[in-house]
Amino acid sequence: MPAGKQPTTDLALIAVFAALIAAFSVVPGVPIGPVPITLQTLAVALTGLVLGPWRGFAATMLYLVVGFAGLPVFAGGTGGFGVLGKPSIGYLLSFPIAALVAGALARRLAGRASRLRTLWLFLSGLGASVLIVHPAGIAGLMLVAHLDLAKAIATDLVFWPGDVAKNLVAAGIAAAVHTAFPALLARRIPAVA
Repeated sequence: MPAGKQPTTDLALIAVFAALIAAFSVVPGVPIGPVPITLQTLAVALTGLVLGPWRGFAATMLYLVVGFAGLPVFAGGTGGFGVLGKPSIGYLLSFPIAALVAGALARRLAGRASRLRTLWLFLSGLGASVLIVHPAGIAGLMLVAHLDLAKAIATDLVFWPGDVAKNLVAAGIAAAVHTAFPALLARRIPAVA
């Protein structure tokens, strides 16, 4: 890649994936309990799996900043700081760390060409969901919806089958992207001026 192009490419990828998360968030969700089922987590997993840890983190942070600034990019077409009082806030705030973890796991497990790349990508995305998104979502349910731990876990369990399916889809798409663009997940060394 020519000198000077990498930062521009990184910024473009971050902006495109932040927009992808926004688009997947405003698609009408299925209202189920205090938190709707949306495609947000599919987009967050895909962001981390395709962009890697730091660009995935940056894209999801950009999405949150734009939403907190008031643009209606959150689930249900909402935006602004009012979402901090919604039961879904734990899930929402977990997205940057989830993308970072999914990207780090993907780089570590699936960064090299392999017949099992899709499986490794799936496990990377699901790992981020299990380790980051669901615990944060449960905490948000307890804090904002005032559910006890057992009820918060029961509410969260409804999202697990969908998350498994979303991570399978994200892994399949990410594997295809990495087959077409093998250097995308590679560790980047900053250019020295």
